[in-house]
Amino acid sequence: MEKIEKLKKIFEREKIDGYIIPKNDEFFSEYIPDHNDRLNFISNFTGSYGYALILKNKNYLFVDGRYTLQAKNQSGRFFKVITLPDKLPSDILKNKKLLIGFDPNFFTKRSLSIFFGKSECKYKPLSNNLVDEIWERKIKKNKNKFFMLPPGSMGEKHQAKINKIINYLKRKKSDFLFITASENNAWLLNIRGRDTKYAPIPYSYILIDKNENIKFFCDLKKVSPILKKCFKKVEFLDIKICFKILSEIKRKKFIIDKNSCSYFFENIINKNNKVLNFYDPIYFFKAIKKKQEIENIKKSHIYDGVALTKYLFWIKENFDKKKITEISASQKLFNFRKKNKKFKFLSFPTISGTGPNGAIIHYKATRATNRKLKKRDIYLVDSGGQYEFGTTDVTRTISLKNSNKRIKDIFTRVLKGHIAVANFKIKKNTSGAEIDVAARKYLKQIGLDYAHGTGHGVGYFLNVHEGPHAISKKNKINFHEGMIVSNEPGYYEKNKFGIRIENLIYVKRDSKGNVFENLTMVPIEKDLIIPERLNKDEKNWLNDYHKTVYANLVKSMSKVEALKLKKACSAI
Repeated sequence: MEKIEKLKKIFEREKIDGYIIPKNDEFFSEYIPDHNDRLNFISNFTGSYGYALILKNKNYLFVDGRYTLQAKNQSGRFFKVITLPDKLPSDILKNKKLLIGFDPNFFTKRSLSIFFGKSECKYKPLSNNLVDEIWERKIKKNKNKFFMLPPGSMGEKHQAKINKIINYLKRKKSDFLFITASENNAWLLNIRGRDTKYAPIPYSYILIDKNENIKFFCDLKKVSPILKKCFKKVEFLDIKICFKILSEIKRKKFIIDKNSCSYFFENIINKNNKVLNFYDPIYFFKAIKKKQEIENIKKSHIYDGVALTKYLFWIKENFDKKKITEISASQKLFNFRKKNKKFKFLSFPTISGTGPNGAIIHYKATRATNRKLKKRDIYLVDSGGQYEFGTTDVTRTISLKNSNKRIKDIFTRVLKGHIAVANFKIKKNTSGAEIDVAARKYLKQIGLDYAHGTGHGVGYFLNVHEGPHAISKKNKINFHEGMIVSNEPGYYEKNKFGIRIENLIYVKRDSKGNVFENLTMVPIEKDLIIPERLNKDEKNWLNDYHKTVYANLVKSMSKVEALKLKKACSAI
């Protein structure tokens, strides 16, 4: 590949033996503008997470289990694809003594340490990005201005949130918190923007001190006079001078975040100051939604449920009457969503995969892979929307007149795992790792499993994936009232089919303590269930869920759609 060879030619000038390229840009957001997607440029890989390690004689692409098949399809010709965490870059470099270059703006010290640290290689921060030197691209200037959430969409006023941070700084005896995650800045000030395609993120940094002095670094062209008037104590500054201001601070105590503060900024702060803590407390504050936010999110899920349910009815009615492809299907779903005036844009690229394409966990249909929906396939659609008061994420797997007993058996086991999560008894110290075991139990009975976590946190009109909590094998964060998490067990058989059932749920306190309650309002495919494999409690859960779905959606359906909904939500 010509562009890889061009990159390698620069190695001699920089006196390096290799170069590493991450998916992220300097703001460490999950979804980045196309003109910042350097990993895609160099490797053709379109997934949301990964690293390229390019050496003089070998190229490696590291992805997690969600993307292994996709990466091999897209990049396998020029890169050896390796699945994280089964093998790390440091394992590849173990017995080598190389000098590896990297852009210090795009890595944290933690990420370098985890993935590259356990080797004899040395790492050289470069002042220029080598990919940018060979990439002739047009940078599309984003002119969308930042905006305040309307009062009815705020769970808490920004001043109350600022007070939390000030109190936190005082408890930790720290002078400054440097907030480098743009979504945390959005949460703190109730500001949103459109600097990324799928999340209302305002690219920015915030420096806040214990005396409540706040500096907001960003593209000043995106800050209107009206927005400035909303904040008496916030100084809006050009993002280019952030380096200068941080450099001038000396002999102070800082809190930064290990996952979003770049190697570059951490070095600046560490040079003249002391870092007390490497965790931004906003991640935890943000994860616990207020009552107003939960109520608003419920509305967004009803709106979204109407759109997705109508879409699924349309698919079932038409897939064997007209040509429907994965791409045309996802466009149809988008059209259903945008009929609602509260819908803003998608929360992530729609995964629309039928038959064998459903086995690619984070599949993205292209012209080359675009498959027609066919009889006897099963079809997986994972999608979500950003509404002005909520973020949605839901997956449904539906039968296209499929009668395969093995597929039905596996689907039923995935459903049993889904119900086990939904019914999980949350105790004081319940973590995601405990819940994850319950989700996989019924698949593991027949030797099956899936290569992704069971659930991720979800933002409030923010990122569709957020932490710190998750339902996964290693997550030890305890669940608290107000936390939202996805519930999405699945199973994927290479070149054959994929199954996933995903609802968003939240932690609710009732008379018995903390329990999960569903947010997602979309029928679950009954044509793929083997009813006799469900016990009484599981049947009751499914029937109760469908009663709730029917009650929330029926008013928005036509007479014909209402009849279909009644059938889809009938008891088993």
